[in-house]
Amino acid sequence: MVSLRQLDGTAVEQPLKRLRPAQAARAKPWRTFRNHHGQKHHSGYYWCATTGGHVLYESRLELARLMLADFDPQVVEIAAQPFRLRARVSGRARRHVPDYFLVRADRSVTVVNVKPSSQLAKPEVAEALAWPAELVEEHGWAHEIWSGEDPVFLANVRFLASQRRDGLVAAEVLDEVLGAAAGGATIRELTLRLQATWAPELLKPAVLRLLWQQRLRTDLRCRLDGDSRVEVCS
Repeated sequence: MVSLRQLDGTAVEQPLKRLRPAQAARAKPWRTFRNHHGQKHHSGYYWCATTGGHVLYESRLELARLMLADFDPQVVEIAAQPFRLRARVSGRARRHVPDYFLVRADRSVTVVNVKPSSQLAKPEVAEALAWPAELVEEHGWAHEIWSGEDPVFLANVRFLASQRRDGLVAAEVLDEVLGAAAGGATIRELTLRLQATWAPELLKPAVLRLLWQQRLRTDLRCRLDGDSRVEVCS
């Protein structure tokens, strides 16, 4: 059985087999959080370009996974703590709330649980994640346990995320940078080519915006700087 919070705050319960992606994507987060002095976790809200609104997270690790989902052009819907799952497992009543619910452009679904790798070796943690994964996969959805990414890649995406909002860079600047990048160039070369027309403080955000939109590409597993070579995405 799954329980969902509707927009008016009321909860509804139904069998998992009847749950549709649109229901989970539109549900309010099952839990809320309160910040207090001395807390171990860093909770908050992330403004998500994919949804056009705020999505909650309960740890820095969750924030990192949320940001990567926002960066993924195939992800079209993101929901945090979309439902509570109840089941009887080996004679015990169990409950579980997934961390994230991702819907892709092809309408495939991934249910994500975020756990530090140091926790996954604990038998009780592994068991607590195993039964929800089995039920989710039986329902035809993918299940992911996420523990982190390459630190350089994460740092680069975090830097690009500063330009995730629409309207921060004028469309004509984006178009000129995109045109100047035809055939490939380093970020420094792009700014030099266009500095007679646009100020550097406009050009660099434009490059970051195009990389966030994935209209330009570069190797984000290497440190992003002026020597990073960018190409126009086909």
